[in-house]
Amino acid sequence: MAELHANFQHDKYDLRRKVLKLVGGAFTINAADGSLAFYSKMKAFKLKEDIRLYTDKEMTQELLTIQARQILDFQAAYDVVDAVSGEKVGALKRKGLKSLIQDEWIIMDKDDKEIGTISEDSTLMALLRRFLSNLIPQTYDVSVGGQKVAVFKGNFNPFVYKLALDFSGANGQLDRRLGLAAAVLLAAIEGKQN
Repeated sequence: MAELHANFQHDKYDLRRKVLKLVGGAFTINAADGSLAFYSKMKAFKLKEDIRLYTDKEMTQELLTIQARQILDFQAAYDVVDAVSGEKVGALKRKGLKSLIQDEWIIMDKDDKEIGTISEDSTLMALLRRFLSNLIPQTYDVSVGGQKVAVFKGNFNPFVYKLALDFSGANGQLDRRLGLAAAVLLAAIEGKQN
């Protein structure tokens, strides 16, 4: 495997998505020092998700592609591809009906073998968020091989969706490209639920 771009080398990131944007969506992912690591601008009204991460807001260098395999699939699988090498990194698949109550995703390697999960913090908190108030930020635990390797924590802000990403426990067990793709998908899906 070739050396990953420096933007994938950080342990902590802050993902932001403007909530009040009417058409499409834009994400920024900053490194812990505040520098821009990734930028993504989603097109509105697409039936098949196609999300691309770039190094800057001018979208001059594409680093990662996240594409849905099918149109409007409730248990959608998304392929994650390194845009520089063209290599498939892995895939992420939403657990359909289970995600109605508590968000859960499967992390797969490049051969579609399950290697881990992403789960919303607790069933009780998930139910409170869905039925009482969306003011309670979401937290996701990322596990590989049964071991927690990352945490994504939401922060309440009515105008900007924020997700703090912490990969400091990954110890090489989770490809950072898959982890960042998962965070972007969670933010994109969350945006459609609100």
